[in-house]
Amino acid sequence: MKTFNVSLVGVGGQGTLVTSDLLAKTAARAGFDVKKSEIHGMAQRGGSVISQVRFGDEVASPIIQEGTSDILVSFDKLEAIRWAHLLSPSGKAVVANTYLVPVTVSSGQQAGLDDLDGKLKATIPNVVLVDAARIASEEIGNERTMNMVLAGALSLFTPFSPDDWKASMKESFTGSKAKLLDLNMKAFDLGRIECEKAN
Repeated sequence: MKTFNVSLVGVGGQGTLVTSDLLAKTAARAGFDVKKSEIHGMAQRGGSVISQVRFGDEVASPIIQEGTSDILVSFDKLEAIRWAHLLSPSGKAVVANTYLVPVTVSSGQQAGLDDLDGKLKATIPNVVLVDAARIASEEIGNERTMNMVLAGALSLFTPFSPDDWKASMKESFTGSKAKLLDLNMKAFDLGRIECEKAN
């Protein structure tokens, strides 16, 4: 298959890198060559985080060129707009219906964006909004599972079955994390269902 490019963006602490690790592990499990890169922009302080995963028969570089991402996964609406230039014209964005107010806005250093949803849809027409934070907090009862809700949504647009993804999840949630596996599996399933309805 041709090389498949996925860019995942978010803010430090949202689980962006855990989700990209899971995608890379699932692609490798399916027999693809996989390359991954990460940029932590002051992630510890709520800065932007970006991870790129490329997989296919043979992948030369981990870096995705501007305008060539098949899928953009964003944990925040503002981050989706910020990184929209990574998406190819035919690409699809899976975006959490979340807006984390940047420190520069909350401190009054910068004005916030008006009509964020309108700007998002104008910038990325092919966008699927997923209520990941609501599902994680209200339906799962654990807001930290938001990243697995988005992983479930992303899974719809990859060439892997849900079983492939879940096998990788079982490998990831071991030791002290094993008790969280069932919650995260449920979050994954609900994210996939939510995306199916929205897509």
